[in-house]
Amino acid sequence: MLSGLVIVDKPQGWTSHDVVGRMRRLAGTRKVGHAGTLDPMATGVLVVGINKATRLLTYIVGTSKTYTATIRLGESTVTDDAEGDVTSRSSTAAVTDEAIHAGVGVLTGEIQQVPSSVSAIKVNGERAYARVRSGEDVKLAARPVTIHRFEVHGIRRESDAEVLDIDVTVECSSGTYIRALARDLGDSLGVGGHLTALRRTQVGPYTLQQARTLDQLAEELDVLEMSQAARALMTNRELSEEETTELSFGRRIAAGAAAGTPEAATADRPAAAFAPDGSLVALLADSGSFAKPVLVFAPDNEKRQDA
Repeated sequence: MLSGLVIVDKPQGWTSHDVVGRMRRLAGTRKVGHAGTLDPMATGVLVVGINKATRLLTYIVGTSKTYTATIRLGESTVTDDAEGDVTSRSSTAAVTDEAIHAGVGVLTGEIQQVPSSVSAIKVNGERAYARVRSGEDVKLAARPVTIHRFEVHGIRRESDAEVLDIDVTVECSSGTYIRALARDLGDSLGVGGHLTALRRTQVGPYTLQQARTLDQLAEELDVLEMSQAARALMTNRELSEEETTELSFGRRIAAGAAAGTPEAATADRPAAAFAPDGSLVALLADSGSFAKPVLVFAPDNEKRQDA
């Protein structure tokens, strides 16, 4: 059974669910999911799991993300991006480059961010965007996010235009809304702002260089197999044959150092355990002097009993 991750370069205009539907047909299985929704306007890295690899997705969702984006100052929209109607316009003639850089600096680091009201966050069991579309004035609570990097690459002013465009790179924690950054930067400068372009270039360890378009995947399904995917995503522990057998039956083993970190593995951030042949056996969490399996991927019990 085909299992692994597919790093998709999502096209503009497609929902993440659309991509999952296409991947189900290409992989010939219903068991397909994704790690982290991209808005239809956005393009770039969408990590898709097939069959057993869907169990890795929960550990990918919480990883840091990197984006390239274009922010337009001088216009606010109902969705905080180019897909929504413009709600206000202001001249940017008095906005200096220095003020833009200062505003970006304030929005870097650990901040409290109010998500866009047109988002998939649930309010009393209903998506916020559905409430907005029905005419309700939705106010979402601020939440902590971390902006690791907010870098300005270019500021573009048109002599005959009231707006200006800023090209940026943002590296941020999971749960950050880039269109909310655009909105907040514009608001801090007193002219409003929204997002006009967004491309995700990295999710955790998976990059745009690994990504394939849907047309390319239709020609050749490029799958990152389970062991490769887990080695890149998590700290690693190499097992002995005896430890491999114990874990294959779901039994705990003695705690041991996992490569790459001095920290203990937890259920939320487990270590990936590999058999001597390199195959992924289980995800491990430390518990005192033992390491116990959080997930077992390769029981292979009959083979081990016959050996």
